[in-house]
Amino acid sequence: MRFLITAAILALTLLAQPAFAQDEVLRTVEEAVSQYKNGDFAGAASNLDYASQLIRQKKSEQMKSLLPEPLAGWLAEPASAQALGTAVFGGGITVSRSYSKPPSSLSIDIVSDSPLLQSLVMMLNNPMFVGASGGKLEAVKGQRAIVKFNEGTRSGDLNIVVDNRFMITVKGQKIAREDLLAYAGQIDFTELAKK
Repeated sequence: MRFLITAAILALTLLAQPAFAQDEVLRTVEEAVSQYKNGDFAGAASNLDYASQLIRQKKSEQMKSLLPEPLAGWLAEPASAQALGTAVFGGGITVSRSYSKPPSSLSIDIVSDSPLLQSLVMMLNNPMFVGASGGKLEAVKGQRAIVKFNEGTRSGDLNIVVDNRFMITVKGQKIAREDLLAYAGQIDFTELAKK
């Protein structure tokens, strides 16, 4: 019996190895470790930067699924994702999607993992900044949101910070204020915080 269990574990290990070996992130990290051990610090650093970029790309693809489907009567473009390396504004991930119901248009952007985000979070959490910028604090599914809306032009934006790591911006043109809030309310903030 012990032999059969050992053989089963060995078989599972061997079956799992090709998938593990083909993971580009793990392969790149292993190569960086080897380079580091051999004193090739520049090569190791370059490979670690590359692995970080690959991880950001995977995360951005996962985050695209959190952008809501269009509301009834609206159309949506496919979601897009962009993972910036640390050389560009310190890095970060942005996913976005555009929606339309002529003549109305709306876009949702989610930004994460950007060092610049912390500065924005501090400003948005400051009530004096909110008032000075013409925004109003409102709750959207339990999240604090800053809403700016111009009834005359029927345009506005809404900003929400989730888990102090994600900035969600919903912008609309020729749109009802209720639609702006409805789209923001379609985002699964709990699932986003898990990313």
